[in-house]
Amino acid sequence: MNRRGLVVAGVGAAALAGGLAVRLAVERSGAELEAQADLWHQRWPTPQGGELAMTTLRGRPLMINFWATWCPPCVRELPALDRLQREQGPTGWQVLALAVDDAAPVQRFLERTPLALPIVLAGASGLDWSRRLGNEGGGLPYTIAFSAAGSVLWRHVGEISEAELRRRAVFSTTPPK
Repeated sequence: MNRRGLVVAGVGAAALAGGLAVRLAVERSGAELEAQADLWHQRWPTPQGGELAMTTLRGRPLMINFWATWCPPCVRELPALDRLQREQGPTGWQVLALAVDDAAPVQRFLERTPLALPIVLAGASGLDWSRRLGNEGGGLPYTIAFSAAGSVLWRHVGEISEAELRRRAVFSTTPPK
């Protein structure tokens, strides 16, 4: 094959790869938008035996932290999330800890480490939810923040510092200048 043929073949391959990448991105964003819509219809059990309907959290900024009792970075950041909820709650923020765990270990954890922020139990389906909401690798902890209108503001996989949590919460509720 001559040089021109190689160039044409290379351009064609690049165009095909680009088209596939765009298609995958569109499919992924569509599935994620569907997951975001589905999220607001969920009802999660609480460790205390109650239930939390996600519809009650609509209309205000929401930060969801996916965590588990067996995940050391998750456990380390929960007190910072709890403080953030107490401090930023009056400004409109709601922080929700979604446990990718069973009720018994979460109840034992809460006996040792009482938290004021709402905690719900998702069990193994919590990892599926985190993936549907953009956590492609399924790592924990995973934090995702939504605007009052329900659009994603930001995501973070792995432990996040208290300073970064505060910065993102304040930034996300401050109107642009």
